[in-house]
Amino acid sequence: MSAPLRRRRLLLAAALPLLASCGPQVNRHQAVYVLIDTSGTYAKELGKAQAMVNYLLGTINPGDSLAIGQVQSRSFSEKSIVAKVSLGRDPMAVNTQKRAFSQQFADFSKTVQTSKGSRYTDITGGVIQAAEYLNETQAGKKTIVIFSDMQEELDDKTQRNNIPLKLDGIHLVAVNVTKLETDNVDPRRYLGRLEWWEKRARTAGAADWKVVNDMEHLDRIFKAN
Repeated sequence: MSAPLRRRRLLLAAALPLLASCGPQVNRHQAVYVLIDTSGTYAKELGKAQAMVNYLLGTINPGDSLAIGQVQSRSFSEKSIVAKVSLGRDPMAVNTQKRAFSQQFADFSKTVQTSKGSRYTDITGGVIQAAEYLNETQAGKKTIVIFSDMQEELDDKTQRNNIPLKLDGIHLVAVNVTKLETDNVDPRRYLGRLEWWEKRARTAGAADWKVVNDMEHLDRIFKAN
């Protein structure tokens, strides 16, 4: 090998690590939006939602974001956001942020448990609101957790038909999907409801769709995402 060719190869080998370090930065922060159904038939499940929120607070890291939104009669509103936080870098400040978030959710739970719950269930509006929040965080990984029986019920004035969802790159997880009395009579209602939501999510560009009913293993919700 000639001396000039050897020098060129040495220079190229030395430059490769520098070129690699100039590549696009990977955003490893995550953002999670939890939609909690507060309709009359589902509000009693809030105790399980508390366990999930505690788990999330224990797993998110500095730079991550977490929000909780309420699924009620009309949910496409920032007023439906019960609590939200974007964690800072200082460990002591992060602990303070987490405690404040937990208290906000506890206060919300007391309010719901002493009320009659919402009359209708606008899941579509809640999902649109959640996607809007997650996209604003610009997190590398975005997840919507829906804590509901997935039975949408709207009043005659609320328009949700034919509204296209935009869920590009967002993971969707339906948690604690309880069965209704009508599902017990005909299980096809339950299965069909889940299939309808999965098709809708995937058509909207969702990165993933899963149903998790085992609350004892919440870690499995996020491990495979």
